[in-house]
Amino acid sequence: MYRFLLTPRWLGYLAVTLIAAVVMVELGNWQLDRYRARSEINARIDAADHAVPVELPQALPRPGGEPGTVGPPPSGEAEWTRVTVTGRYDTANTVLVRNRSVNGRVGFEVLVPLVLTDGPAVLVSRGWVPPPAGAGAMVQPDVPEPPVGEVTVVGRLRRPNQAEDPVTREHGLLETRRIALASIAAHLPYPIYGGYVMLDTEDPPASTALVPIPVRHENSWQNLGYVAQWWIFAGMTLVGFGWFAHREARERQQANRADQHRVDRTDRVDTDRVNGHR
Repeated sequence: MYRFLLTPRWLGYLAVTLIAAVVMVELGNWQLDRYRARSEINARIDAADHAVPVELPQALPRPGGEPGTVGPPPSGEAEWTRVTVTGRYDTANTVLVRNRSVNGRVGFEVLVPLVLTDGPAVLVSRGWVPPPAGAGAMVQPDVPEPPVGEVTVVGRLRRPNQAEDPVTREHGLLETRRIALASIAAHLPYPIYGGYVMLDTEDPPASTALVPIPVRHENSWQNLGYVAQWWIFAGMTLVGFGWFAHREARERQQANRADQHRVDRTDRVDTDRVNGHR
């Protein structure tokens, strides 16, 4: 009944089906890896909420280069580590990152270099500020001043953007579109750490607070949905091949029965004719 599956045409169909199913399974496995990686990031974000902060050099190597250079970036496992660092803010080299959205509004993320007593600095993301009222989203805002003197910062270690991005100085402040530390460091008179710190608290606190930038969890459930989608597609591909094969077998069986029925009728007619001549 299913011997036709051994014909070249159906063997070709089977090969294509199996290749498509394997590809879909592998796409599902890739999405599963993405789900696990994003879930691990979310776990680190949640763990940082209650973790005791560590000194910055314990989580990130100290930069050892010349002024204007960047130290090694934090590893994936080190990102979101809660760190503490003490230094003095260099407001003359404040960095405004454009096109940052908070609560549905577009504004600027404010990064200020915190210069440590041993020489290098680390960029601290102190929060978000909107553009001036009635002005466009690209108009430089008034930036609240950070605390003066020695400041102890507690925050979360973040990885920067890897791609370089142009940095300009407008009205005394640096502006850019991405937190690309290599591009920013070229405008600074000291080496900087290879990651930046998203501010949680600072001591002493600033007199005027910026809007905190919300911590966004990774959408790992979306990847889990893609896993189910690709694996279901793989199963449907195999089921579809089986359905078409079963339909082909049934049609062949019906055709054989019809042929046999015609043969039987022909034999009966011939027999009746012979008997009639007798």
